This record gives sequence, structure tokens and C-alpha cells, in this order.
Amino acid sequence: MQVTSHKNISLLEAQRYCRRLARAHYENFTVGSLLLPRELRQHVYNVYAYARVADDFADELLSDEESLAKLTDWEHKLEACYQGETDHPVFVALADTIQQFQIPITPFLSLLRAFRQDRMVKCYSTFNDLLGYCQNSANPVGHIFLHLFRYRDPALVPYADAICTALQLTNFWQDIPVDLQKGRIYIPLEDMTSFGYSETELTQHIYNENFRRLLEFEVERTQELFNRGKGLIPRVGKDIELEIRLFISGGEGILQALRKSQYDVFRRRPKLSKLQKMTLLAKNTVGIKFQRYICKAH
Repeated sequence: MQVTSHKNISLLEAQRYCRRLARAHYENFTVGSLLLPRELRQHVYNVYAYARVADDFADELLSDEESLAKLTDWEHKLEACYQGETDHPVFVALADTIQQFQIPITPFLSLLRAFRQDRMVKCYSTFNDLLGYCQNSANPVGHIFLHLFRYRDPALVPYADAICTALQLTNFWQDIPVDLQKGRIYIPLEDMTSFGYSETELTQHIYNENFRRLLEFEVERTQELFNRGKGLIPRVGKDIELEIRLFISGGEGILQALRKSQYDVFRRRPKLSKLQKMTLLAKNTVGIKFQRYICKAH
């Protein structure tokens, strides 16, 4: 695939466009941080910009019809991009990333499937149904991330999937009131029934013992996914190890904040402070350096 400009959009201009878009949403965008190798940062901006625009189509347009039409047009632009044709700065930049790292179209299409699902499906009956959503909404990000670091071993994918699914679930438990405002319920309905907590209570933001036990249950099985995903760390090199540890530590930090709040997400949104983020960074960086020192000593 040849990377070309279109309508006088140069690659440098397209890259600047994606960089600005990513930094405008920096509060929710920790992937493209200074911790990434310098040569990868722009490529992460490009991928993020693709997903950011599609996510806005799913969330911010008024009607389902308009949203789905925009997502369909975005998919057509993606397919054209893989044919070497671009008519949007995001795809001019993304084409360069796709070409350099030989990323297949599948994960990009999967993300669009998830964005459509956000418009079509407002709740999930079972946990397996929710995991099916995560296969499209979260796991493709891990697949792309592995490609960016040039990891191609299929044996790594289940570990990356566990981390990405856990991060997505963590976001669901963290943002229950936010999603309710959008008319979405991500707590499996079968779990709500099992713990004696109703949809009516949820929509009314009622916090009680049943809700506390329900969310505790969801948090602990999310923790199990993080634990499973940690198996990726010894299977990759130092080029990606810190980023994986930080992804996991950040997610686990939110889970711990949920525990400390007794799972009362209606009173306050659990999140990490800047100090906590810096502490996680320092802890993981020092831990990695210490492990390498021990290995060299032996």
C-alpha cells in the first residue's frame, strides 16, 4: 500500500492533525505518553485519532440513523485507506502506520462494530454477552499495540485480551452513572437479578447492600482477568514491559479505589489522582530496574 496525500494533505499535516486531536483528549489518553518510545508516539496518535473520531460518531450525534451513517462512511474510508486511497487527514496518517507495521484491517473493523453496538444495544443479559462486546471494543486495541511493538506470536493474544477486557470492564464499573445518562447499562442483567438489585434502582442511583455486593462481585472477576493478563509480562521484552505494567497497575488502582469507596460510584467517580499516577510510574520503573539488576547479578 502506498502512502499518498489527497486534496493537498501532506503526511506531516495529517500527523499534526492526529497529534492535536489526541492531545485535546489527553485526560483520557495515557497510551501516547512520553513513556512510549519516541518513534512510536506518532503512530499511537494516528490510531487514537481513528478511534476517537469513530467514538464521537457513536456518542455525540443526536439520532441513531445519523450516527450509524457516519460510522458506515468511516468504514468506507478505512477500506479505501487499505486500497491506498485517502480523503481525510486521519487516514493519510493512519495509512503510514498500517504500512510500516503491517497491521491488518480486522482490529480497525472490530472497533467500528463495537461503536455500532453502542447505538444498537443498551444492555447485556449475561457476562458472556458483555465479554463479546469487549472482544470488539477493547481487545483490538491490544492487537494493534502488539503490532506496533512488532510482536506477532499468536500465543500472546489471549494475555493481551485479558488485560484489555479487564481495562474495559474497569471503565464500565467506574462510569456507571455516566453510562446511565447515555441510556446504557453494562452490568449484566443476570448478575443484577442474582444480587437482588433492579434496573429501577440502578436508574435511580440507589446505593444499598445489594448493589455493594453486586459491584464487589464484578470487581473481583475483573481482577481475575488482570491476574491472567500478567502472564504477558514475562513473554515480552523490555521494550513493552513498562507500558504493560502501567496499564495493569492503572486498572488495578481504579479497582482499589472502588473497593475503598465501598463501591459507591453514585457519590463520587473513582479515579487516580496525579500523585497516584506518578507513584505507580515510579513504583513500576524502580521495580523493573531492580529486577534487571538482580538478573544481571546472577
